[in-house]
Amino acid sequence: MRVIVGSSNPAKIEGVRIAFQRFFSNVEIEAKNADSGVSDQPFNNETVKGAINRAINVYSKEFDFSVGIEAGLFRLKNTMTGYLDFQVAAIYNGSRITIGFGPGFEYPPAVIKEVVKGKEVGDIMSRITGIERLGEKQGAIGYLTKNTITRSKLTSIAVTMALIPWINPDLYF
Repeated sequence: MRVIVGSSNPAKIEGVRIAFQRFFSNVEIEAKNADSGVSDQPFNNETVKGAINRAINVYSKEFDFSVGIEAGLFRLKNTMTGYLDFQVAAIYNGSRITIGFGPGFEYPPAVIKEVVKGKEVGDIMSRITGIERLGEKQGAIGYLTKNTITRSKLTSIAVTMALIPWINPDLYF
């Protein structure tokens, strides 16, 4: 099985690999940056659209599936900051798209204050932690959970959720 990921981010690529290898054998993963077509810091459904766009834009018929990953902030009442971060995965086979979400989590209030002023979460978290390119390593989630959950693991959960219809085709297609 050949899978292409619409990103060169090592944490995202590893998350896709982990998820696909749980369910399929002989999985080959390739990666290529793909345009999300959304803002650098997406909010709400723009996050879903970014994942879909990445999956569609990187797809070619030489692959069984393409995968787009996008993280973004979703406005939710009853949270400390008014926002939760979700990792969204879109899987495309040339005709169908499936979507999955990873667990949501809240950034510190100081981070959200800067994000709503137009800054990117990744830049803010790298500055706060002193870890350059944090999002390509353990990610903000890794830092915030003391590496209990890394960005690769969060990505693998989102991709696993998007794989549900593909591993249960009799129930979905």
